[in-house]
Amino acid sequence: MAPNLLHSLPLCVFLLLNHHCVTATINYADALEKSILFFEAQRSGQLPSNQRVTWRGNSGLSDGSQYQVDLVGGYYDAGDNVKFGLPMAFTTTMLAWSVIEFGNMMSGQLDNARAAVRWGSDYLLKAATATPDSLYVQVADPNQDHRCWERPEDMDTPRNVYRVTAQNPGSDVAAETAAALAAASIVFKNCDPAYSAKLLHAATKVFDFADRYRGSYSDSLSSVVCPFYCSYSGYHDELLWGASWLHWASEDVSYMSYIQSNGHMLGAEQDDFSFCWDDKRVGTKVLLSKGFLQNRIDALQLYKVHSDNYICSLVPGSNGFQSQYTPGGLLFKGSESNLQYVTSTSFLLLTYAKYLTTNGGSISCGTTTVSATDLISLAKKQVDYILGQNPARTSYMVGFGNRYPLHVHHRGSSLPALRDHPSGISCGDGFQYLYSGSPNPNLLVGAVVGGPDNGDGFSDDRNNYRQTEPATYINAPFVGSLAFFAGNPNI
Repeated sequence: MAPNLLHSLPLCVFLLLNHHCVTATINYADALEKSILFFEAQRSGQLPSNQRVTWRGNSGLSDGSQYQVDLVGGYYDAGDNVKFGLPMAFTTTMLAWSVIEFGNMMSGQLDNARAAVRWGSDYLLKAATATPDSLYVQVADPNQDHRCWERPEDMDTPRNVYRVTAQNPGSDVAAETAAALAAASIVFKNCDPAYSAKLLHAATKVFDFADRYRGSYSDSLSSVVCPFYCSYSGYHDELLWGASWLHWASEDVSYMSYIQSNGHMLGAEQDDFSFCWDDKRVGTKVLLSKGFLQNRIDALQLYKVHSDNYICSLVPGSNGFQSQYTPGGLLFKGSESNLQYVTSTSFLLLTYAKYLTTNGGSISCGTTTVSATDLISLAKKQVDYILGQNPARTSYMVGFGNRYPLHVHHRGSSLPALRDHPSGISCGDGFQYLYSGSPNPNLLVGAVVGGPDNGDGFSDDRNNYRQTEPATYINAPFVGSLAFFAGNPNI
């Protein structure tokens, strides 16, 4: 569909034209269960006795030991064996937000979702408290790791440890870590209050560190984080994001004062239209709009205004519309791992719809009025596309539906499991599996891959990492969206 025609279509017509008729009803509860299970395949460290992804084994058991710190645990971000702190913290924040907003719709999966949050927050707690005035933000040199195709259980590449300090600051990664710890503290506030208090205490300390020693971790750590997870948006967005989560978690008025005093400088009045591990501006505005919509905090009305601008940018036919959709109706932001933007956007649509519903609010996009129901419909279209209602009739969640990617760009999934191949597979020998045309021997159930291009095209090729690599930060917000639709299957 030509962009100029799409621009003129009202939302209801856009959704009808891009509805792909299928005979099967989507089982959102099954998709939810699988989306959470994926995190068990990404675990680093000593696996627990109740580990359900049994083709994985223990890995990274000495992480941090050469530096006399315990950095065992956490998540591998995607298809490699590096523990990157910025995306891991964002993943934990979004898993926690998913539980906070939609945990009551998770039914039998709530405990598994909390376990996924805790696996991340346990590690971040270690990273934040191991050494005073320091935050450990990465384990392993990605340049070395990417020269090998190894199972995490076999990896023999250097497990270098990287940290930010007062002299070499990283306000972006530190403030995101504070956000993650604060959000996780809300998750555990009622079911494990002692752990919740510990998380919140650490969050306040890390945020103070981030704010006191300002600077970007990309400048401090350069080639070990760039171009992999450069902080392209800078650190202002994370400072406002972190303060917002601490305001909610702690109910300490000093964080509201911080938001009011620093908001302008930190981007409160900037419109931005992407939400991801790097850029938190839109997420912050939606989060803070809750205070205005639900609690009538007038000082936060500004964030509702800018949240509305973001929503208008997504709605075809409305004033302010500036998004791109594929002919099949998928939101398209970039050629590399596009579904990360789709899952994060869907989550924000549903969360903002929830906030609006509490006071009967709506959004005015020029002459177009957009309701909470409209936001839910737009989010559902994106979720359903990922789960198979698309021109290719392909689910982009591994193991869900009748057709899904089989050649996923993921070391552990593509190499024989230890139980099937007990002897080690060396750095170079693993590449035969990367380039093999055979399906991955270990099904990475629940993984959402990078997804199709702007023409709905997808090449199921293991070496096509832009489309076939999964990531924790793709799945994390999707957990919340799937919980919503699992709890409202007839919407």
